[in-house]
Amino acid sequence: MDAERFDDMFSTVPLCVRVFTWLPKLKYGHRDSSECKRLECFLDKNLPLHRAPVIESFRLYLIDSKCTPENIKLWVVIAVSHCLRELEVIYSSYPEKPNILPSNLYTCKSLVILKLEGEILLDVPRLAFLPSLKTLYLRSVIYFNDESLQRILSNCPVLEDLSVDLPEYGSMGKLTIVVPSLQSLSLYIPYSFDVDGIVIETPSLTYFKLEVCNDKSHYCLVKNMPNLIEADIDVEFPNIKSLIGSLISVKRLAICSEAMYDGGFVFNQLKHLKLCRCKGHSSDLLVRLLKDSSNLQALDLSEMDYHENHDILYWHQPSTVPECMLLSLQTLNLSAYRGTPEERDLAVYFLKNAVHLKTTTIKSCVFDDERFDMLKELALSSRASTTCQLVFD
Repeated sequence: MDAERFDDMFSTVPLCVRVFTWLPKLKYGHRDSSECKRLECFLDKNLPLHRAPVIESFRLYLIDSKCTPENIKLWVVIAVSHCLRELEVIYSSYPEKPNILPSNLYTCKSLVILKLEGEILLDVPRLAFLPSLKTLYLRSVIYFNDESLQRILSNCPVLEDLSVDLPEYGSMGKLTIVVPSLQSLSLYIPYSFDVDGIVIETPSLTYFKLEVCNDKSHYCLVKNMPNLIEADIDVEFPNIKSLIGSLISVKRLAICSEAMYDGGFVFNQLKHLKLCRCKGHSSDLLVRLLKDSSNLQALDLSEMDYHENHDILYWHQPSTVPECMLLSLQTLNLSAYRGTPEERDLAVYFLKNAVHLKTTTIKSCVFDDERFDMLKELALSSRASTTCQLVFD
């Protein structure tokens, strides 16, 4: 069709559709099967008419979708042909029809952001190459084989932000994330998803979040991250030596783990530490981290999101006062305080030995009368810092 004839035909298209064909940002979804059918008809008819040279973003929210995989593939093909910069697809269907991504998506030179969530098959071809991709989110997607994740990662030379949430059920061989350019990594492995091992090599990383609900003992190698600033660690597996060794440059650390690590690590950059107290033996890990963090300024003993509160089973105070308590610790937050003997001993120990403590905040979960008695007891305890303010919340 020649250009003049196309323009004549286009001039007969309703104004609202003509406006649509120039929009650089497209977002579509449906709430039920009838909307799904209307959406299919609209996109099948009008998306091929799109005239914008660049589509900045194309978002599809297709939950319990009846849209055919062939149609969804075609929509993505058309978007990619317009120098697509961002693609987000949230998808589920019944019966399951996960093959909705066209092969040309994996060679899109313009794509900067790719976010996929749900029952989407990730079948990465051997010739995949995404030279501009900087952000990749893969949440509960279906991997064609054990090589699919590593194949897409190895063909994203400028990737900076990666988030991987594995599906609730399934298995994988060795989970390998080797991305020299990566700056932010979030990895979630649910309880019922099995992996044979974890290998992470990301030397440029500045933010690291790792949540492993599976408590099976498996191989875990996390290489040093010299530029790491912040880490959020929530793991159930028993051997955390390699993991801890990769975090020594961190400045902010939140951690929940039953496991201990051997000595020999020094966290001389660590300023802010949050230790989840949902584990019965968390005080052992606390003592170890206090000894190894000579410049610690703020300590938060509380539960991570969605974690249950557990009383501290025991408090064995260190044989010598950790250096951070003598030189740098300024803030202490203690949440879900019940006033048990172990909690009281821990709180009194910090008040008695933290020389530069400025603020101690106690968040209690007991009634007012008991709260007053606990406050009075702690207020009367001796303090190494004469300027320490005790706040009972």
